[in-house]
Amino acid sequence: MTKPLNFKQELTCVFGQPVAENPTQCMIEAAYKACGLEWRYLTIEVAPENLESAVEGLRAMGFRGANLTIPHKVEVIQYLDGISDAAAMMGAVNCIVRQGDHLLGDNTDGKGFVQSLKEVTDPQGKKIVMFGAGGAARAIGVETALAGAAEIMIVNRSAERGEALVRLLNEKTEVRTRFELWDGNYTLADDVDVVINATSIGLYPDVDAVFPLDFSSLKSNMIVSDVIPNPPETHLLREAAKIGCPTLDGLGMLVNQGVIGFQLWTGVDPDPKVMRAALEEVFGV
Repeated sequence: MTKPLNFKQELTCVFGQPVAENPTQCMIEAAYKACGLEWRYLTIEVAPENLESAVEGLRAMGFRGANLTIPHKVEVIQYLDGISDAAAMMGAVNCIVRQGDHLLGDNTDGKGFVQSLKEVTDPQGKKIVMFGAGGAARAIGVETALAGAAEIMIVNRSAERGEALVRLLNEKTEVRTRFELWDGNYTLADDVDVVINATSIGLYPDVDAVFPLDFSSLKSNMIVSDVIPNPPETHLLREAAKIGCPTLDGLGMLVNQGVIGFQLWTGVDPDPKVMRAALEEVFGV
């Protein structure tokens, strides 16, 4: 019997502003192809004032899932039918999954980051300095705390947002968390184990942005990571590598969180090597 023709593709996407620099599409569509899935992943610019309408568009057009990036990870929650326990703890959503008629929010950022970090070191017992207090920082803070980090220092230019994240981590996890205002070049303490940039400093097209850090305070035993996937090698990572620090680029976190989202949407396990290779081809790594 001839297989019936079906020209309807299942749809997924990412919402953000700006979003043109986001490389998730090439990674996810490579995985769809490798898995033999007739699915598509769209990169869609959505202004904050249009977020509610955009989510309703997902609902109306039967999208199977979506990702959220800057600046929508917190604001999107009010437009969803429910969120996971992890997303509720973080107060941020980066992944929407359709279940029947419901759009449910989850957060895969932190899990993806911790998986990348564990390829270099176990977060257990480590002292962490994290720059930023937005959606990515919330996710990474919670997941590194749950992974057993000993202490997290939140460094942010907005005291209000930074202190809010400190309260969240102190209330919801067992990790010791403190806040320092980011005013000028930040100086790291000698006993820091892991340095994390969870801000957009250095994100394309602002690739020449100088990271406000006293690089003389970096030690070669400190692991330095950046959540920015584009470009994979930021000013922070270049300077850290000169000092001999092990570095983690944003592609690893992007792939790992993408694998989790892919599984939630499709029920299929993608090959992370296919996804990483697609990103490396795009960036000429």
